[in-house]
Amino acid sequence: MKKGLFITIEGCDGCGKSTVTSAVVQLLKQQGYAIVHTREPGGIDIAEQIRQVILNPDNTAMDERCEALLYAASRRQHLAEKVIPAIERGETVICERFVDSSLAYQGYARGIGIDEVANINAFAIDGHMPDKTIYMDVPAEIGLSRVSRRGEKDRLDQEQLSFHEKVHEGYEIVMRNDRNRFIRVDASQPLETVIDVVYTTIKELIDE
Repeated sequence: MKKGLFITIEGCDGCGKSTVTSAVVQLLKQQGYAIVHTREPGGIDIAEQIRQVILNPDNTAMDERCEALLYAASRRQHLAEKVIPAIERGETVICERFVDSSLAYQGYARGIGIDEVANINAFAIDGHMPDKTIYMDVPAEIGLSRVSRRGEKDRLDQEQLSFHEKVHEGYEIVMRNDRNRFIRVDASQPLETVIDVVYTTIKELIDE
């Protein structure tokens, strides 16, 4: 049996990952593609429990390294329980966020160090990197303005603009280090345009 694809969707807060990915997955399933749509942190019970700890706005005392380790722990369980089995069944996994988020958020924006966070995650993922990553690029101020229109905000949503600008810088560094894996999409375009671009991109990857 042919192994499936592992595609991740990345971007700063407010780039539209969840909205776009949900719409794209629906379109792909309507076309008969075998798709597993999941997210990080979360996607399975144990990882969702860890997500609640990470994003709880009351957990203001959380240390940066603790945060990075919790993401890696959630990632490992999610991979082992959901992602790897789906790929081995020949399905296409589309995951909102993966290692690159940790590199940009904890490695760069939190100041731990991209290499240091990469080392933590190397143990967690054991070589299971995405085949392709779609980066939904939007300026930090636009993303944050979209976040501000949401209802309840999680712990990372509440960070200042300067933090989200650092995240955006972090993604640029991460992409430069792995150019062949990333596909950049301008997420400041109208929603329907972004959905169409991402849908077409993923469909072409599956059909290759």
